[in-house]
Amino acid sequence: MSARPPLQNDIFLRALLRQKTDRTPVWMMRQAGRYLPEYRATRTQAGSFLQLCMNPQLACEVTLQPLARFRLDAAILFSDILTIPHAMNVGLEFEAGEGPVIQRPVRSRADVDALPIPDPEVELRYVMDAVRLIRQELGGRVPLIGFAGSPWTVGSYMVEGGSSKNFSRIKGMLYADPTTLHALLEKLTEATIRYLNGQMAAGAQALMIFDTWGGVLSPRDYHDFSLQYMARIIDGLDKEPEGRRVPVILFTKGGGAWLPQMVRAGADALGVDWTTDLAEARAAVRDSVALQGNLDPNVLYAPHAVIREEVARTLASYGHGHGHVFNLGHGIHLDVDPERAGTMVEAVHEFSPQYHR
Repeated sequence: MSARPPLQNDIFLRALLRQKTDRTPVWMMRQAGRYLPEYRATRTQAGSFLQLCMNPQLACEVTLQPLARFRLDAAILFSDILTIPHAMNVGLEFEAGEGPVIQRPVRSRADVDALPIPDPEVELRYVMDAVRLIRQELGGRVPLIGFAGSPWTVGSYMVEGGSSKNFSRIKGMLYADPTTLHALLEKLTEATIRYLNGQMAAGAQALMIFDTWGGVLSPRDYHDFSLQYMARIIDGLDKEPEGRRVPVILFTKGGGAWLPQMVRAGADALGVDWTTDLAEARAAVRDSVALQGNLDPNVLYAPHAVIREEVARTLASYGHGHGHVFNLGHGIHLDVDPERAGTMVEAVHEFSPQYHR
């Protein structure tokens, strides 16, 4: 493999490791996505969302699209948290207006036992090829974030058969047949360790674990069925595949009350949604990890002046010092005006240096 170009902008990586920076880095969850007209054009070219994910050239194209518009400090791999179950042959489809649908839900121990653990360079080769291509095309401009869903979150789709409002099937399994659910989470944990190590080997320079549905659990169940498995994933990662530490971000939506527990999972940074004040989050973790967040995505529907005010308020809530990555508290909404996202990014560039003097 030819030598990779040096990283020109590493402020995002330094912030995740709580090292000194001259401003707060910024990126957006779902920054490569449906709110951009250029993304929608590329998706039409691909034919479907899944075909777009499975085409490394087009996945690279949409990963880079937001960097052409905004002064962002990181790129995130365009993919989906359900690539692992897709490779496990559960019959994943994405139906227009309905989201993901699992044709063969996992409902029994026999279903769990039948699941294969995918090889990142075989069944998930298209993801690894996308990472390699994106890293090459970035040319060292900004670091590339790889990611995966948490076992609990991915497992919820597999058991429910798709999206859910009350999680009755997986919670029913949790209480009635916890042994089977733990077996599923064990298998997903092993698959995720291999998958993320594969992404790092292919060139990912930071990793994020999306625990989108961890917040629907009780405190005890959150530890037993989500957090402990994410901790095992983090423990199983090769943290320095290129001789430089690959920081890990752990994000549980709705998990603000559990931040002190989350620290013990071993991540370098914790994502915080908009329901938790960053000052309170920082006090809860005692500056032991970096924090990422946490502007309410709905702020981007507001006038530009209000967006600037809310960015300033978010920066002030974290306060002075290093270890903050500015982001939305969850993914950007599909009908947001890109110009408003640009206002947010520029406001972070304008207002954040005062907190790093």
